[in-house]
Amino acid sequence: MVTLCTNNFPSRILWRLYGYSARLLKTKLFRTAASNISFPEVWLLLVQYFERVPGFFWVVQRNSFFTMSEILENKADIELYSPHPEVRGMTTLDRAAFKRTIVVPILKVKKEVINKLLKSLKHTTLQRPGLKRVIDDPKDEDSRLVLLDPHKISAEYSLGESEQEILKQFSIDPQVSKYNLELTYDNFKTEEVLRAVLPEGQDVTSGFTRIGHIAHLNLRDHQLPYKHLIGQVIIDKNPGITCSVNKINIIDNTYRNFQMEVLAGEANMITKTRENYITYEFDFSKVYWNSRLSTEHGRIIEFLKPGDVLFDVFAGVGPFAIPAAKKKCSVFANDLNPESYKWLLHNCKLNKVDKKIKNFNMDGRDFLRGPVKEELTKELSLLTKERKNTLHIVMNLPALAIEFLDVFKHFLDGKPCSTDLLPTVHCYSFSKHDNPAKDVQERAEAFLGTSLEGRCSTHLVRNVAPNKEMMCISFQIPAEVLFKKQCTQEGKLKSNAGNFKVFQLYTLSQIILEKKRPFDGFKTRILSELWG
Repeated sequence: MVTLCTNNFPSRILWRLYGYSARLLKTKLFRTAASNISFPEVWLLLVQYFERVPGFFWVVQRNSFFTMSEILENKADIELYSPHPEVRGMTTLDRAAFKRTIVVPILKVKKEVINKLLKSLKHTTLQRPGLKRVIDDPKDEDSRLVLLDPHKISAEYSLGESEQEILKQFSIDPQVSKYNLELTYDNFKTEEVLRAVLPEGQDVTSGFTRIGHIAHLNLRDHQLPYKHLIGQVIIDKNPGITCSVNKINIIDNTYRNFQMEVLAGEANMITKTRENYITYEFDFSKVYWNSRLSTEHGRIIEFLKPGDVLFDVFAGVGPFAIPAAKKKCSVFANDLNPESYKWLLHNCKLNKVDKKIKNFNMDGRDFLRGPVKEELTKELSLLTKERKNTLHIVMNLPALAIEFLDVFKHFLDGKPCSTDLLPTVHCYSFSKHDNPAKDVQERAEAFLGTSLEGRCSTHLVRNVAPNKEMMCISFQIPAEVLFKKQCTQEGKLKSNAGNFKVFQLYTLSQIILEKKRPFDGFKTRILSELWG
């Protein structure tokens, strides 16, 4: 379902634009009347326009893992290219059972013009995985048979006017014939295989996260009886993937990794992947890695410039630290997980930045109170208005990071520095609130003990689950939070004088009580002076 959310933007205008976009898209791209263009096609066109309209937002609720290309797929395509119905309910993959014969239109063409013709008819020819569009003509060795898409040909098996005009240019007979085409398991797409196997009406998961040679799936309960078949299909249909795994618990342990089971293929969890032109190697079963955070990693690195200092409190295997070091920043990286620390060191050497990063294997609070505090004190003593390299602290532990912010309360000694030189924190957090930005800001303020209103920015990183967002709040640590309260010399003198007066009063009171004498005039006058 697509929901249009506007700020005082009349809905009737949206639908007028929709109608106009439909006619425009259909006329320019399909050269036909705009009578039955689908909403998703116009949606793509509208998105490009409304991204530039202030106050306009798109909210997309996805009820499945289908990609946009799958959503745009014609319903008739599902019926024509469905495997044999006997595969329904299969739990062990039997590839031979997917054979099916369908009738498709063909065109007889002389082989000397075949290449030129295919370029002109590329939107009309049959496009199926592992299927040749051109086959030999068993009755004429000088000709070839071109397989056409049944959905692009009329019910009378005749080509459109534009296609007939192309054939006329090549002196080709426009007569279209029927051909019995055998489809095998190799010719069906992933979602077609799974849709045919799983019970009717159930969600089909064809999406996964790829980490090197590993496909990582999050299967739902109703898909678990078919998990090994699903895992094998994912391997078969995606070259380079040799292992498929399913997460079997949430990330709730100290080291942020989760248990998983191998669904199909080899049980090798040590993988290699590339992100933003940098190579990482790690044991996927023992560390935390999420390919969906690639854009976020790049976004933070964009803030940095050569000479800046980055403190990565929960560094993992280095997706923030290593790109920062590549950018000639000074980097301090830490992770509590010994496996993450091991692969962090490995990846630093792999990417030739091991001399530029200081790595630690500590608890996050200890890292902040130790190496970070020490380096911040040093850096802030050196910084001047002329020397403006910035200091950044990244805290990517969404489940807990915001609770670490109280460490920064009265964190440093000394005189507060210029506001421009204060370190910037990028802290990640999950939120299930109706207003996640407000929720994250309020929780950050609670741990810092001060307001961040007008002094922070929040960024939606990604939707983790229904009603659960991953957010990043960025702010410079306020000076009144970061530095211990300083007393002026006059304040100190007044404070000392006050303390001495109280001491005098206490002493005199004790004398009076011990001797049990009445208050004579002298003592009354002394007490009066002491009380001021």
